[in-house]
Amino acid sequence: MNITDELLPIGSVVLLKESTKRVMITGVCQRSAADPEKIWDYAGVLYPEGYIAPDKLFLFNRDRIDILYCLGYRDREQMEFQKKAETALQHMRE
Repeated sequence: MNITDELLPIGSVVLLKESTKRVMITGVCQRSAADPEKIWDYAGVLYPEGYIAPDKLFLFNRDRIDILYCLGYRDREQMEFQKKAETALQHMRE
C-alpha cells in the first residue's frame, strides 16, 4: 500500500515534496476561505512548533506527501470518519 492511497489520521507527521520542514496533519477534508469551492485532503501545521499563526496553516493533497514519519492515532471512530471523508472527497471531485 502506498501512503497516499488512503487518508491519514490527524496527528500524522509528514514531509511534503520539495520541502525541508515536517508538517503535522490537523484536519482532513478541508476547505479554504479564499476558495471555498476547492477541497483539500489535509490541513497541517509546522512540526514540532504546532499552530503559530493563520498564515502558517497549510492545505495540501495526499499526492504532495513525500515521507510519512509518524502515523496519527487510529481507532474505530477515526476509521469510520475516514470512510465518510473519502466518500465526500470522491463526490466533490467528480
